[in-house]
Amino acid sequence: MAAAVLAAGGLRAALPAQLRAGDARWVLILVVLGLLAVLIIGDPGRIDRDSTWLRLVTGTTIGLISAVNASAAIRLVAAIISVAKFTTDANVLLASGAAVWLTNVIAFGLWYWDLDRGGAAARARGGGQPAFVFPEMVNAEYVAPDWWPRFGDYLHLSFATATAFSPTDVSAIRPWSKFLMTTEAAISLVVAILVVARAVNILR
Repeated sequence: MAAAVLAAGGLRAALPAQLRAGDARWVLILVVLGLLAVLIIGDPGRIDRDSTWLRLVTGTTIGLISAVNASAAIRLVAAIISVAKFTTDANVLLASGAAVWLTNVIAFGLWYWDLDRGGAAARARGGGQPAFVFPEMVNAEYVAPDWWPRFGDYLHLSFATATAFSPTDVSAIRPWSKFLMTTEAAISLVVAILVVARAVNILR
């Protein structure tokens, strides 16, 4: 989870200034580093201690990543529609689109991980009602008896949703989880179509 948060900060730094709302290139990664330090100090190890303030800091971190990436996605779409100067360079356009898309995958993977069954701490104790049904849950004979979904499982869920634009091997069984998956798929679809279409138009 910590590596994914840092990767999101790094991807933000790779965006051109037009998509960063005027903030310095390394501002986000410095902010998330500070938030991660608070989380690690508060719960050394897997960041799964059951604490209200830790959940609040975790949610703030994920919300910040989501908000700044949503801003970048909106600016990217607007720039493509208005044919902004930086969108006339296919390499810059594709790199920007990839950074926004990958950050979107990370952000939604973090939300799935943080919200499902009350969070990582609750899942580790076997508590909470699932919002997602993983293959391991219906094929328990192939996994360890104490199996429970880790962050990698949620990141895979997010990646599959963003690429297939639909559920794959994991089923959403709660309204909020269906809404999140629908939102992620919609964002991925819009970004992918506009970026690729614009890049093809430039190169032909």
